[in-house]
Amino acid sequence: MLSYGRWKMTLVILVSLAGLIFTIPNAFRDRAAEWPNWFQPITLGLDLQGGSYLLLQVEYQELMKEHLNSLLDEARTGLRKERIPYTGLKVDGDAVVLKIPSEEERPRALRLLRGQAASAGALLTSGEDGQVRIQFSPEEIENQRTWAIEQSIDIVRRRVDETGTREPTIQRQGADRIIVELPGIDDPERVKALIGKTAKLTFHLLDTSVTEEDLANRRVPYGSMILPNAEAGRAGEVPWYAVKKAVQLTGDHLIKAGIEYDKGAPAVSFQFDTVGGRKFGQVTTDNGGGFLAIVLDGKVISAPRIREPITGGRGIITGTFTSQEAADLALLLRAGALPAPLTPIEERTVGPGLGQDSIDAGKLASVLGACAVFVFMVVCYGLFGLFASLALMVNIVLLLGLLGAIGATLTLPGIAGIALTIGMAVDANVLIFERIREEAMGGRTPVNAVETGFTNAFSAIFDANITTLFAAMLLYYFGTGPVRGFAVTLALGVLTSMFTAIMVTHAIIHVWLRRARPKTIPL
Repeated sequence: MLSYGRWKMTLVILVSLAGLIFTIPNAFRDRAAEWPNWFQPITLGLDLQGGSYLLLQVEYQELMKEHLNSLLDEARTGLRKERIPYTGLKVDGDAVVLKIPSEEERPRALRLLRGQAASAGALLTSGEDGQVRIQFSPEEIENQRTWAIEQSIDIVRRRVDETGTREPTIQRQGADRIIVELPGIDDPERVKALIGKTAKLTFHLLDTSVTEEDLANRRVPYGSMILPNAEAGRAGEVPWYAVKKAVQLTGDHLIKAGIEYDKGAPAVSFQFDTVGGRKFGQVTTDNGGGFLAIVLDGKVISAPRIREPITGGRGIITGTFTSQEAADLALLLRAGALPAPLTPIEERTVGPGLGQDSIDAGKLASVLGACAVFVFMVVCYGLFGLFASLALMVNIVLLLGLLGAIGATLTLPGIAGIALTIGMAVDANVLIFERIREEAMGGRTPVNAVETGFTNAFSAIFDANITTLFAAMLLYYFGTGPVRGFAVTLALGVLTSMFTAIMVTHAIIHVWLRRARPKTIPL
């Protein structure tokens, strides 16, 4: 008798039902919001449901400039503290340069500067004339660039996720670029604005010694700088602030940010971690009665008076915010600051109409392909071809259900992968049926011919499909974007095809043999 255990039949039934259940949401996409996250239709990619495509350049050179300016400030402060004379201290290209004119002071100055450079990962070179050059090594520059890319990807992902965009694609391209695909977003301009903001938050003290005349003439004492007022142009707001350069606290210590209402107006509340809260309390204690400038991306967004020490590590940013502006600012603060500016160098918008055309064309191609396969199998193998066609229908259901269950994103190349899977799915059935035909022609009974055919064809089926699976894995590993979409559907199609050919077709033929008890094999 044909060997087919009860557990195999149970497995086929359960897997087929599971595939059917997870395929159902695709027929009711308009009601997807009512269902749990694990029971959702297949997520459509940018090319199928429309959305925005951005290619961003990470300006890591700006990050290196910040590091060089930090080295310059640290060198200036250290040399002045040690009362070591110097000249020509400046940033020259990719290095900090200066000169120590006094031969007696050079050894002490070099020890100080070499220690500062080493702690920052930089190299120091000096000449006999007292010239000193501090610059980062190529290895350190590459490390900083890699870190800037990875950190930018992480920050952009957090910002996009908080906007509610489903299944965005955010990945690195080349040495210093990031691809961002936002399928089906309702407000692409807002999301793009959020992505592009550096959101570097710092807290400074206002320099109250600077008069309005000094600000108008752009005169500020050493250690201070002039920054624009983010709310300039509104009634009662000054266009510029004189701010002390020393950073009292950075946004790195923020752990929470959200919307609050201050006297009925939207505001942004924030909460520091333990270290930040302690620093914030110290700053507000030591500078009572002064003004604390809250600076975001080089603009003063608020400059409140410090009326009393704030020791709880919690504060609030007030201003003339709308509810949306307050929500966006809170989102940026929660997600963190970008390490370097992002510059859009390519932008595309795909309309949902074009995506629907692609879906319709993909459906038509898949249906025509399936029909052609059905006809071919029935013509060549008769009743067994019908069995293979039934298994192919189960295969398509399992593939769609699996794509939905794992939350995969279906793209246009993914549809091509499904169409290819339909054509490849019957290859295993062809191998099996040909072996059964050979065994039947050799004089075996129908039961023995079927059992021997399935057994002897397994090794060839396994080898053929495992090589295709390896190819799909390599495409996914080395490919990006559309290539990965094709690789995912191809790999899943290989797995479902093997299951339906070996298990489902086997089960159908087993039931037919037990019920019909044929004398010959209709092949």
